[in-house]
Amino acid sequence: MAASLADRLAIRDVVETWASARDSGDWEAFRACWHDDGYMMATWFQGPKEDFIRVSQEGAARGVNILHFTGGCRITLVSPRAIAQTRMTIMQRGEVEGVLCDVACTGRFYDFLEKREGRWGIVLRQPIYEKDRLDPVDPAASLVLDPVLLARYPEGYRYLAYLQVQAGYPVKPDMPGLRGPEVERLYQRGAAWLAGQPVSQ
Repeated sequence: MAASLADRLAIRDVVETWASARDSGDWEAFRACWHDDGYMMATWFQGPKEDFIRVSQEGAARGVNILHFTGGCRITLVSPRAIAQTRMTIMQRGEVEGVLCDVACTGRFYDFLEKREGRWGIVLRQPIYEKDRLDPVDPAASLVLDPVLLARYPEGYRYLAYLQVQAGYPVKPDMPGLRGPEVERLYQRGAAWLAGQPVSQ
């Protein structure tokens, strides 16, 4: 019981440090959340953790404004592996059709973790995007969206995608949401990971 609790606390610390360190620009603490082969999946980026760190640094230097809030964490532990599902909100500010806007996208971080040489780290992070909304920072501003562009992306992150496309990012159109085949495949991959199979991107 004591070992299981220690593992769960260590996993929760990794999850919470990830958001805090990335948003504050503490890149060494952020890097320590991952294993060397760590891989990040996001709407605007898919690739190895070192590339994700680099593009995150570059974005921060350009003034890209993305913040994360994390909530409850459900951990399925089959040591030395685990799946952690953490309630989260991604908040991004940027111009949409010339109007400064905030997007809030709520979902879960679905993390594949492993304990190696006594240290828990992320091997794969795949967010699940459940619902989002977009609001002008100035509530008096008038905003008109392109319905064709908006309809290209799933309901769970279509406003986040709209903002990110306007910022110049290529956005992946088939990320997992609250329901559907994409999230069911993710759950299957998580079960396979806990059963000892290698993770695939």
